[in-house]
Amino acid sequence: MNAVNKVLTSLPGVFVLEPRVFGDERGFFFESYNQRTMADAGISERFVQDNHSCSSRNVLRGLHYQVKHPQGKLVRVVEGEILDVAVDMRRGSANFGRWEAVRLSGENHRMLWIPVGFAHGFRVLSEKAHVLYKATDFYAPEHERTLAWNDPQLKINWELDVEPIVSAKDRRGLTLSDAESFE
Repeated sequence: MNAVNKVLTSLPGVFVLEPRVFGDERGFFFESYNQRTMADAGISERFVQDNHSCSSRNVLRGLHYQVKHPQGKLVRVVEGEILDVAVDMRRGSANFGRWEAVRLSGENHRMLWIPVGFAHGFRVLSEKAHVLYKATDFYAPEHERTLAWNDPQLKINWELDVEPIVSAKDRRGLTLSDAESFE
């Protein structure tokens, strides 16, 4: 039996991985990363950095990407629940400006693969959430860009019922028409 189930999304290259979870009365166990398993699923990139964030309910982080030293990201949640969003930032793509949203949680153990060329962000749905993600390149703040989370052209459904908590940097995000993109 496969160690992960690969679920395609509407954006080519972006997909969900559902790991095989072994559970009993003690709890559960699963491989959150295995190089061979990931390669079989279509992720052959080398990861160079792991990141961990903890955020409260309604915190919205993003949408971030790096124009030089772009990062592919494998995102998962160890505690809590988020709505994870990827936006295609590749001008030459037939899907340029399209987005995909996936619920990730400590309960469902799902992981989202976001390849190079996409902006990434998430909103916390639970009281708090611990988000872990592996990146294929190092963080380079001088090359980081922020796409406006609330760009009216994108019309991302963040499932909001109150105004989100957004950083000053993320409030200054640019609209898709003004943002730097990938070729």
